Amino acid sequence: MKWRVLAASAAVMFAAVAVLCARHEALPPASPTAVLGTPQRCAAYDGLPPGSGRHAGMQYIAGGRFELGSLRGYAEERPLVSTDLAPFWIDRTEVTNAQFARFVAATGYVSDAERHDGAVVFSVPDANDTADLAAGRWWHLRHDANWRKPDGAAAAAANEPVVDVTYADALAYARWLGRELPSEAQWEFAAKAGRDNADADRALRDAQGHPLANFWQGLFPFNDRGDDGYTGRAPVGCFAANPDGLYDMVGNVWEWTTDRYRDRHAPAEEAEAAAVMPARGSAPRRVIKGGSYLCAANYCARARASSRQGQEADLPSEHVGFRTVAPT
Repeated sequence: MKWRVLAASAAVMFAAVAVLCARHEALPPASPTAVLGTPQRCAAYDGLPPGSGRHAGMQYIAGGRFELGSLRGYAEERPLVSTDLAPFWIDRTEVTNAQFARFVAATGYVSDAERHDGAVVFSVPDANDTADLAAGRWWHLRHDANWRKPDGAAAAAANEPVVDVTYADALAYARWLGRELPSEAQWEFAAKAGRDNADADRALRDAQGHPLANFWQGLFPFNDRGDDGYTGRAPVGCFAANPDGLYDMVGNVWEWTTDRYRDRHAPAEEAEAAAVMPARGSAPRRVIKGGSYLCAANYCARARASSRQGQEADLPSEHVGFRTVAPT
């Protein structure tokens, strides 16, 4: 009788392990990557994942079916759309300044911000300037801002996410490596990592309320207390990875996706049709995902896996970066 109980318990344990492993069934060998996940480790990271293979610095995602969108957030996150995805690889971290610098050194690429009018930079507004506050004017164009100097002054840190890059800049980098930018569905599937919306949303803080990502704590746009350890962009990988081994899928910087922005989710066939529609004007908006260090409870509240926003494709900004994907 005792052996039957033990056998039954073993069967239950085996089934549980099988469920946990299902999302990574038949994984290809993972590329070596730096061990990140704490402030100390990310501070010591040089920004370049080890290895030179096709999938260096990437994580394999097994694909599957999930619900794109959420009924818990903003209107543009609705309706829920049941979505099937094939397996793919995705960068474990946001692309760093060190990685983008290597691309520039190899190709001579000049970013849009360097060739044109600079980039938009956040600055804390004057609390007494009621006109600026009413208009939400805390973004300012700086002609000397670009990926090398995100705020127009200080040099970019090698281990921080590259920013002040347009959609075209991000795509050029991805294609140099034989990769692409993620679709909104790929990005969100990887960010949710098998969790439902409620569990994914709760992952922003631990049980004691401590931040688990880089976002704004305090009254935006005046005071970021920095409870998470940072009052601006953080180096990549300073917080624990999500269940799929990916860092900073929420917070730190928004990330480009290939989808044209619409103010609601659409069935797959509608989304595909919209992707090939001619642009209205020179700068169609693309979906950006994940929120940034400027997302606060009183203003943005978009540091979540299902959140989305439209960004002008040709507008470089100091809180928008990207990561890349590759097919299996």
